[in-house]
Amino acid sequence: MFPLVKPNAVLAVVICLSMAHCGVLSAGDVRETPLVRAVQQSRKSVVNIHTERMSADEKDSKFFSSKSRKVTGMGTGVVIDERGYIVTNYHVIQDVDVITVTLDGGSSYEGRPVSYDRKHDLAIVKVDTPEGLTVMKMGTSSDLMLAETVYAVGNAFGYEHTVTSGIVSQLHRDVEVDETQSYENLIQTDASINPGNSGGPLINLHGEVIGINVAIRSGAQRIGFAIPIDDARRTIARLMSVERLNGIPHGLGTKDVKSPEEKKLVVEQVASESAADLCGIRTGDIIRSVRGIQVQDGTDLERSLLDLPRGKVVDVIVMREGREETLQLTVGVGKSNATSVAAVSKQSDVHVQVVGNSKRTAEVPVMASSIVSETEQSVMNRAWDLLGLRLEKLNEAERQ
Repeated sequence: MFPLVKPNAVLAVVICLSMAHCGVLSAGDVRETPLVRAVQQSRKSVVNIHTERMSADEKDSKFFSSKSRKVTGMGTGVVIDERGYIVTNYHVIQDVDVITVTLDGGSSYEGRPVSYDRKHDLAIVKVDTPEGLTVMKMGTSSDLMLAETVYAVGNAFGYEHTVTSGIVSQLHRDVEVDETQSYENLIQTDASINPGNSGGPLINLHGEVIGINVAIRSGAQRIGFAIPIDDARRTIARLMSVERLNGIPHGLGTKDVKSPEEKKLVVEQVASESAADLCGIRTGDIIRSVRGIQVQDGTDLERSLLDLPRGKVVDVIVMREGREETLQLTVGVGKSNATSVAAVSKQSDVHVQVVGNSKRTAEVPVMASSIVSETEQSVMNRAWDLLGLRLEKLNEAERQ
C-alpha cells in the first residue's frame, strides 16, 4: 500500500526541481522584455544625421557671416548595407551642404548623397567607415496588426538614439501635406515621432524594421506616420539600381513576394542577351542569394551587385522547380542596351545623383519630422512652418 501524498507537497517538489534545473530568474531576466531585446538588437543599425546649409539668400552673397546664417538640420537613418549605405527621408538631406552621420558608438563620418526619390521622400546616403556596419534586420509590413506593439528609434530633437514605444494605430493612411507633397498607404502609430525622427525605423518586437518614420500630425499628440517597409524597399531597390549608379545592367525584372510565411524575389522577366540571360537565369526562378548575400527582395539583389567591377564573376543561387541551382553571373557582360526592368521608372519619380554631388531640388514636406534651426527670427519662423507648427497669439476665449 502506497502512502498518501498531499497535492501541495507534490507541487512544492515540482517547483523545487524546476528551479534547480532551470535556475531562479534574476531581476535582470524579468526586466529584459521582448521590447528591450528588440531595442538592443536593432539600435546598432540606426544612425543620427546632422546637416548644415547656408540660407539661400546668403549663398549668392560675397559678404556674409557663416555663423549667423548657418542652418542646421537633424534626422535619422537606417543601415541597409554593411558598406555604409543608409536610407533616410529625402527632406532630411535636401539642399544641404554638409551631412554628418553619427553611429551608435558615437563615431561620426561625412555622408555623401547617392540617390533620392522626391515623390516617395526617400534617399540613400553613403559613409565610408573602417569597419562594416550592422545591417538592420528587415521585416514585412504585409502582416501588421492593429494594436501591435512597435517602437521608434531616432534623433528626436537632437537627443540621439531616443527610443519611444507604442502601437500600430491604423493602416493605409493617406496624408496630404500640400499641393506638392502627399503620402499614401502610411502606417499610423502612437509611438512618439518627434522632429529629428525623420528617416528612422519603426520596429516590431522581433527587432525588424517595418516602417520608415516620415511625418507627424501638426497640432496633435501621439499621431505619427511611417512608410511601410515593403513600399520603401521597392523604392530603395530603384535607388540602389546598379544600372543607374554604376551603368551596368543585369537584365532582370523581378517581383517582391512577401507574406508572414516567406519573403522571396521572383524573376518575372529576363532581358535577351543580358548578363542574367547569359548566365542561365530563367523566368520563374526564385533568387536565393548573390555572392553569399541572402536575397529576399529587389533591394538585396541590387546591393549585392552594386559597386562590383566589370568582369567579376559571382555565384547566384536560384530555386528552380523545387531544387537549388548555382549559376555564375559575370558583371557587365551582354548587350549594353539590355536594360534592367528594375531600373525603369518615370524620370519625375526617381532622381539619381552621382556620389559627391550635393545639389538637390525639391519642396520640404511641411509635416516632416526633421528639425531645422536658424539664428535669425524670420528664418526661425519658416523652420517652424516646415515642421507644420506655427506660433500664434491666443484670442480672448483661449486666454480664459
